[in-house]
Amino acid sequence: MTPTPGDNEIRVVIADDQTHVRDGLAMMVDAEPDMTVVATVANGVEAVAVTHRDRPDVVLMDIRMPGMDGIEATRRITDHQHDHNHDGNHNHNHDHDHLTTVLVLTTFDHDDALYGALRAGASGYMLKHAAPTDLVRAVRRIANGGSWIDPNVAGKVIDTLRATLPLDHRGRPSLDNLSPREVEVLRLMGDGPSNTELATRLFVSEATVKTHISRLLMKTGSRDRAQLVAVAYRSGLVRP
Repeated sequence: MTPTPGDNEIRVVIADDQTHVRDGLAMMVDAEPDMTVVATVANGVEAVAVTHRDRPDVVLMDIRMPGMDGIEATRRITDHQHDHNHDGNHNHNHDHDHLTTVLVLTTFDHDDALYGALRAGASGYMLKHAAPTDLVRAVRRIANGGSWIDPNVAGKVIDTLRATLPLDHRGRPSLDNLSPREVEVLRLMGDGPSNTELATRLFVSEATVKTHISRLLMKTGSRDRAQLVAVAYRSGLVRP
């Protein structure tokens, strides 16, 4: 059943190629009174299909799966939403405003593919051996437009993302890996608006604004909104 705007239930899809992992995650999620698992799938192709069909709030996405991996699946989920939300024929209502967020799960804290997943639009990542209490906290946070980086490796991830931010031919930060909507949000952030002001300008909810900002933080390796504004100026997107 598609949720109504008043529903607070967090609808979750679990994507992992190992049955016991899917079952364990599903038990943890379903044990929470404000969460429900709407589907479990074994690969990226199925994850994309069920997300497009059911539009969950959060996808728990394994990185390494046969066929389409978690990185490509994350990219297709977030790209599809950007395309969908820029369709000129839609109204600015709750349903079209809804964004599915992705929480990447990985076994290794040194997995290079992880950075690709964050750049693909994931709102966060977590090590699979993290405590169940951390998992449900992370799900709630990204469902509400926030971001989550496993505390054990947060510093390393941010430093790596920042160090690998591509530069254009002028030596400025490249925005090529950002969607048009993310570029628009980054431009509007130049004069320091609040989330409420951004939501009004973009005709979306504050939760959607938070999701866009969390993805911008991940993709640019920025620690906070101030560094995002610095990226906007350094890239030439915003001028003094």
